[in-house]
Amino acid sequence: MTLSRQLRLAVSIAVIATVIVACSPPQAQQERETGSSVKIGFLRPSTGPFAANGLDMEHGWELYWSQHGNRAAGKTVETTVEDTAGNPSVAINKANLLFDNRHVDMLVGPLAANEGLAVADAMGRKDVPIVMPIVSADDLTQRKPVQNVVRLAGWTSSQTTHPLGEYAHSRGYRKIVTIGYDFAFGYEGVGGFVNTFTDKGGRVVKQLWSPTNTQDYSTYVAQIKNSKPDAVFAMLSGADASRFFKAYNDFGLRKTIPLLGGETLTDQSVLKSLGDGAEGLVSSGHFVEGADAPETQQFVEDFYAKYKKYPSYYSANTYAAASGVAKALEALNGDVSDAAAVVKALKGVSLTQTPMGPQKLDSHGNPVFDVSIRKVAKGPHGLWNVPTKTYDRVGQFWHYDPKEFLRHPVYSKSYQGAGVWPNPRK
Repeated sequence: MTLSRQLRLAVSIAVIATVIVACSPPQAQQERETGSSVKIGFLRPSTGPFAANGLDMEHGWELYWSQHGNRAAGKTVETTVEDTAGNPSVAINKANLLFDNRHVDMLVGPLAANEGLAVADAMGRKDVPIVMPIVSADDLTQRKPVQNVVRLAGWTSSQTTHPLGEYAHSRGYRKIVTIGYDFAFGYEGVGGFVNTFTDKGGRVVKQLWSPTNTQDYSTYVAQIKNSKPDAVFAMLSGADASRFFKAYNDFGLRKTIPLLGGETLTDQSVLKSLGDGAEGLVSSGHFVEGADAPETQQFVEDFYAKYKKYPSYYSANTYAAASGVAKALEALNGDVSDAAAVVKALKGVSLTQTPMGPQKLDSHGNPVFDVSIRKVAKGPHGLWNVPTKTYDRVGQFWHYDPKEFLRHPVYSKSYQGAGVWPNPRK
């Protein structure tokens, strides 16, 4: 390239840069120059079987910041959203894109347990602060904690199902069939139920595992029918929960074999698609949109006013997480230049008022909160969950000794904690 052409190219680039600067909003340009904004990368699926759940995640996050002018600690909070498609490889790529190319100060998300484990591992090597209010993989705050991952307003998969196993036995059920996802979320959620149910003397007669995006659950439901259990426990979500429930109805089991669900089976991201036949379904969860608590009802009203639907747990958790991020930024006076300090501030947040009630991180970094046995009932704008029994201040280890609990493997396809605790380690 000749010198004259180099000069012309340089001038052209300078002109383009000047035009971009001139066309940028003055406030945004000033914030880029002064560092007066906080950049957050938000990972959630907007395609694939968990797309509805991902949209609810985004809505909860969006609602909080819209109510607070997208500001905290005197800084503008900028959120960049990326689609993970519910795929661990895609989630890693999008996390790298946000941190390396978009230069975000922290990440929030993703959704699925397998995505979260992958992102935690990849971003852990880069010391990126990550808030995970939805990813419920047990070992993130148990056997394989990642220092820069903060489960602010989050949970573990087995945390809400430990109480349900005990509750199921108290209702007189003695033989149970379980069905759950054939990956970490399913293994852990079902394992929590199985452990406490068998502690009380209950027996699991069959366990079924289905991959995500299963199109036809009829073969699974046929096996349930042939097993003749007292009740069924299901740990499914999104479109899979809807398809399973349809097959359960089609085989006539809804009226003959009681169905119990993990939190996501009757979550608002699914409930509308289940139809009126879902009324009376029992599940356990840490968010109950039909609860009487003022903080819950205010959130439900605000959410409905903005989106014309009830909030799901995905929305409640990300809303609460946003409030926690704001508190951490206030504690830091808006200074996010030191990643370790950001993580420390996030871990020090106490959430006294959330749509799920008060919660605080335990010594392992996981929230302690109330868990409710919920029943689907008619609400003012359609079906919702209402509490029928509440277990106060439930931690991730239930009533077990944490040291003994952690000496056992994480719940998996081969280890479900069956038998009276502590049971033989595998």
